[in-house]
Amino acid sequence: MLSALRGAASFGLVGPRATRSPAVGRGRALFSTAEKAAASPEKSEKKSSTPIKNEAAYDAVKMEDIVSLCKRRGIIFPSSEIYGGFAGFFDYGPLGAELKRNVKSAFWTRFVQRREDIVGVDSSIVHNPTTWQSSGHLDGFSDPMVDCKETKLRYRADQLFCSPVTLDECGTVVGFVCVLEGNEEEMTKAAKKQAKKLLKEMDKKGEKVKDFDFVDLTQVSEETMAQVPSPGSGKPTLTMPRDFNLMFQTNVGAVSDASSVAYLRPETAQGIFLNYKNVLSTSRQKLPFGIAQIGKAFRNEITPRNFIFRSREFEQMEVEYFIPPGDDEWEGHHRKWIDDSRAFLEEVGLRPELLGYDVHEGDGLAHYARACTDVTFRFPFGVQELMGIAARGDYDLRSHGEGSGRGDGKLALFYCIQRFFLTHCLLFNAALDYFNEETKEKFIPHVIEPSLGVDRLILALICSAYAEDEINGEKRNYLSFHPSIAPVKVAVLPLVKNKEPLVKAARGLFEKLQRRWNVVWDQTGAIGRRYRRADEVGVPYCVTVDFETIEEDGAVTVRDRDSTEQVRIPMDEVIPYLSKMIDGY
Repeated sequence: MLSALRGAASFGLVGPRATRSPAVGRGRALFSTAEKAAASPEKSEKKSSTPIKNEAAYDAVKMEDIVSLCKRRGIIFPSSEIYGGFAGFFDYGPLGAELKRNVKSAFWTRFVQRREDIVGVDSSIVHNPTTWQSSGHLDGFSDPMVDCKETKLRYRADQLFCSPVTLDECGTVVGFVCVLEGNEEEMTKAAKKQAKKLLKEMDKKGEKVKDFDFVDLTQVSEETMAQVPSPGSGKPTLTMPRDFNLMFQTNVGAVSDASSVAYLRPETAQGIFLNYKNVLSTSRQKLPFGIAQIGKAFRNEITPRNFIFRSREFEQMEVEYFIPPGDDEWEGHHRKWIDDSRAFLEEVGLRPELLGYDVHEGDGLAHYARACTDVTFRFPFGVQELMGIAARGDYDLRSHGEGSGRGDGKLALFYCIQRFFLTHCLLFNAALDYFNEETKEKFIPHVIEPSLGVDRLILALICSAYAEDEINGEKRNYLSFHPSIAPVKVAVLPLVKNKEPLVKAARGLFEKLQRRWNVVWDQTGAIGRRYRRADEVGVPYCVTVDFETIEEDGAVTVRDRDSTEQVRIPMDEVIPYLSKMIDGY
């Protein structure tokens, strides 16, 4: 790795010098020629060439590398680490907290602030328990689970895959292997290791076997399950799959009994539906319009895995976009949201070649859904869902209308009268329908739901930003975050730390930049080493204040992280320049 880089002049990229200020460059020089030569990067640095990017770097990255990188650079830590951690929970460090804030801000700006047809809410984490009965979560929000009868470990049945071990020569099935979900290479490697051990135990060492044919454990019969080895015991000790409800239960109030049972919300969407009528009555919106929310959700995952991809506490960013009913309505809106969602993901810095689509069809669709398309991302552990865009019909509003007594028809009227004295808000919280003043029609709106996990997007951004290149034959590792979501936008670097006029000028610029962005001050070490420190955590721009800033042109050197190009910019033009590069205007 290079110890330093040349100054801006040696790159041939320096623009015209700023007009020399009358206050500088006259009379005796503030710094001697010897001092400048000693501090100048040009004395000890090689002339930098254009970085040669390693396009295959991401293909070689393993999930362990990403986890290590996040811990080492203060992005994400295991929760309660001093007590041994707590499975499925994570804490965001200094850089991670900033990255998370920027991601949420980008979503809110794109889909709420810059749109007139979408407003936001922030609902409570604990709702009236009847909410979850109406939404179907109490009865149907579950994952298939298998238990190992010997080790007492539990696994998601749809994340365990088994395959028969079939001898290539005679076609005889000699047993089964069972591996955790992963990419094809990882699963095949684990299965080969198990098959090799199985053949050795059966005194068939060295015999060739056919390619593995993996199916998840939700698709196997009892007869097959009796032969499938548990990942925990290595023996066929797994139970048949059964449903496990993912809701986190708690108690509200001073007494813990059946009447005090409540649940932490497993998704943010229901809080939007509960407030649909309130928002409609107060925001003066007309169809089509949307309600957005960013917030915490909790799911008691059977086997949280793949770092923050599947955890028990996470954040969601969702929009419920309400539209008129009819096939001629939802298809166009659904397609538009798919396109807008993909565009947003690319805007915040995801590499297009790592993105894809997964269209749900047949049994892959929820019973109430008209359509659902996932935007996928190629993580180190395989291609997985990143953002879902579902056409949910009128299922949610209709279910809550019936469950709360605020639906339509005589039954709704009966419940409204029954609950009047309890709620005292009959007139305000009327039926969960919509009256079109132009057509004089009354109907329950349908919904398009784009849903995105904050933590999944952060993991995808870290993976997408992972980069390697070569400069003058030396390797450089860095995070190529898009400037708009980078946790630190700018590093301010005084060329030396022991010259008060230079440090004072750099400090003044630093404090101005602090008012706009999250920036860092670094005055220790060779300038090239400081560049590398900034590169490693994804800082897109470094601003160096040097001797010429004070004595000659009043300008500073701005260095770009990805290209390492440097430009000379007058001090009073630094903020407008960085604003255009970071914020786009």
